[in-house]
Amino acid sequence: MNFGLPKNERLHSKKLIKELFDKGSSFFLYPFKVLVLDAPQDFQETHQVLFSVSKKKIKKATDRNLVKRRMREAYRLNKPVILANLRTKKIIGLIYVSSEIATFQVIEQKMIKILSKIAETQQSSNTDS
Repeated sequence: MNFGLPKNERLHSKKLIKELFDKGSSFFLYPFKVLVLDAPQDFQETHQVLFSVSKKKIKKATDRNLVKRRMREAYRLNKPVILANLRTKKIIGLIYVSSEIATFQVIEQKMIKILSKIAETQQSSNTDS
């Protein structure tokens, strides 16, 4: 299993980010707001994810970077288990909305719940069609 998080798995296209915020479905699982969008047909072979921490909520850049590092690590460690069974590729936006800095254990637990919920909604939409 590949536990890395290469650049092609990170969302950096301004066009796709705008599309994610405009057309993506969202749900809230404290301390995250999650945006999910099915990738376009001409999309790459991998899922892409965006990590964001609000400057308004966490003032210091070092603290924002710490939270983003924890989010990336939690995603990186848990993505193979949960996202491997998805047929359609997803564009995922993870926005941290808390004003407190969460521990890695809390972030990892929430990340597992988020990824399983994304996989769950994918499974239910596959059985509906």
